[in-house]
Amino acid sequence: MKTRYILMTLLFAFCAVSYGQVKKGDVLIKNGTVITITDGTKENTDILIRDGKIQRIGKNLRTPRGVTEVDATGKFVMPGIIDAHSHIAGSAINEGTSQVTSEVSMEDVVNPLDVSIYRALAGGVTSIHLMHGSANVIGGQNETMKLRYGSTNPDDLRFEGAPRTIKFALGENPTRGGRARGIQPQSRMGVENMIRSSFTEALAYEKKWKAYNADKSARKVAPEYDLRMQTLVDILNGDIIVHCHSYRADEIYMLMKVFNDFNIPNIVFQHANEAYKVAPELAAFGASASVFADWWAYKLEVYYSTAYNATILQENGVMTSINSDSGELIRHLFHEAAKTQKYGNLSDDEALAMITLNPAKQLGIDKRVGSIEVGKDGDIAIFDNHPLSVYAIPQYTYIDGVKYFDINDDKPDQRIYINPESSIEEVQLFEKMDFSHRCMDGVARHYGANLFRHKH
Repeated sequence: MKTRYILMTLLFAFCAVSYGQVKKGDVLIKNGTVITITDGTKENTDILIRDGKIQRIGKNLRTPRGVTEVDATGKFVMPGIIDAHSHIAGSAINEGTSQVTSEVSMEDVVNPLDVSIYRALAGGVTSIHLMHGSANVIGGQNETMKLRYGSTNPDDLRFEGAPRTIKFALGENPTRGGRARGIQPQSRMGVENMIRSSFTEALAYEKKWKAYNADKSARKVAPEYDLRMQTLVDILNGDIIVHCHSYRADEIYMLMKVFNDFNIPNIVFQHANEAYKVAPELAAFGASASVFADWWAYKLEVYYSTAYNATILQENGVMTSINSDSGELIRHLFHEAAKTQKYGNLSDDEALAMITLNPAKQLGIDKRVGSIEVGKDGDIAIFDNHPLSVYAIPQYTYIDGVKYFDINDDKPDQRIYINPESSIEEVQLFEKMDFSHRCMDGVARHYGANLFRHKH
């Protein structure tokens, strides 16, 4: 009996270790037009990926024994696309019971079975920033993920070692929600006060713990631990990157002033439709922006914008990315990047950096992904045409050298439309409260159908 118990224990331990290990692949991509982002575009070039890492980049590389060879002749090879603002693969998005919910985390609600993951892979996307919603002034912590579709273990999708991030929100989303729920704040000036008062409380909380840790007496009593306050302390200490839902220039400028007062060094403004109005100020502060290519005017506070927003920010020295905030648009981020060439005349590398290297920098993962360089992860997207062309169609998507999407093996039941063979596209009409962006998911149905009836 004892031997049997030991064997079962070892078996369970082995299964647990195996279950938590993500796959790493070996592949040689031959003769492609390689868009490195950081070192120009290389014709007829090979990329050797071993054990999930880019090992060599060059011409006429020999295929090592046991390594799969992929012919990319006539195709374009680029770094995997990164979406800095997404809500796919989350079984819940908002914790709407309070205007400050920094104690909750999206890592607890990752749904690895969401077919939207596969559909994003079909658009060349390899990593996403799964964000809490915008129902709160200070929302929950986010989760940076690799789209390793096929695993049933949520931990397999976590981007190992990615910095912690958290969601803040300004404007109508938290204020209208506050009025509907009868909680504070209910105005834009109240939002600023809540952020300031929350950080002030966090400083007092930290002071108590510092005094406790410095006390050498035997009878000292520890302060009560508060995860909400500790998370805010971590923000103040620069251990968590804030990503803030924002539209109006006055509120963007306001939050920079607040962060300056509390010596918080890093912030990424999400959406930031009016960021072009304060581009020099953003650059001076060191803030970055993750914007829509051309979404605006879907509600009053986001009425004033321009398709030149990304370019104006870029030209003013603001680190800028383009995001989707949509389970549908995520498949077309390469098209969204191309819009910066029509509106702003950015170069190929500048445009593609907005969906690769720049979001990687904003998420603190650029040492691993975002460009094709030796030593980086083998996260690759292969297109039949240049990815900034309207004719471009993703062919293969690799993560850590493992193929997760192959257009030649695209299953019909994983597509958005039920019958891909139909000669007429079957269009799905959404209900009024069915938003693809999900930014207020889980809130509107509880606090009134008229509360957040907007579409991006």
